[in-house]
Amino acid sequence: MTSSRVTRKNRAWWDSTSTGYQDAHGDRIEIEALAWGVWRIPESALRVLGDLRGLDVLELGCGGGQWTTALLRDGFRAFGVDFSAAQLGSARERARRLGTATPFSQGDAEQLPFADASFDVVFCDHGATSFARPEAAIAEASRVMRAGGLLAFCMSSPIRDLCWKDADDVVSDRLQRDYFSLYALEDDQAVCHQLAYGAWIRLFRQNELSVEDLVELRAPEDATTSYDDFAPLAWARRWPGENIWKLRKTS
Repeated sequence: MTSSRVTRKNRAWWDSTSTGYQDAHGDRIEIEALAWGVWRIPESALRVLGDLRGLDVLELGCGGGQWTTALLRDGFRAFGVDFSAAQLGSARERARRLGTATPFSQGDAEQLPFADASFDVVFCDHGATSFARPEAAIAEASRVMRAGGLLAFCMSSPIRDLCWKDADDVVSDRLQRDYFSLYALEDDQAVCHQLAYGAWIRLFRQNELSVEDLVELRAPEDATTSYDDFAPLAWARRWPGENIWKLRKTS
């Protein structure tokens, strides 16, 4: 199948920026690997994924492989997929340095290179579910999951995206765009995606996914981040800049 225009544009951007991205963020993500979002809130506190013992786990948009290698080091069966060859190069180098396996595949979240019902858990932390078209990525995630499986993904919240001020590249304390027009947020470099809350829920139901939770992340009082342009701490203490959808495949 032919990659979509969105995939081609985003892959080119990630291939060109991967080195700079890993230089800016890679070490911190590795140190705080089993954690969510730009504020690195630990999975041990949020308990989104639960007990992964004996399960087949796929990280969508694994980037530099920090989550996947951390899970491997803890003895879990984890796999990573990303569409960027440059990002996967970082992931494989990190895995070799840390002495883990290198179960990384190049693939597009809109047409995953895995058989139906291959995984018990599929998760994403600001990766493929932001950069792929939602209707394609969610359908593919559901396809590769087994019945009763878990899908969890963290991304920018609709609230943050509604408050993003394009002219200044900052998040505002005022609404900046029409809620009902949320879909593709595109600039010269990349295309990110967002849906209204109801649209997300309808998309999940169309793909045999039921909502178990919507975890709206609040930055801790003493939080720091390497993503200085995402949102000021004071803003992220008042409004959720990120959320994690937690979904269960019903059949």
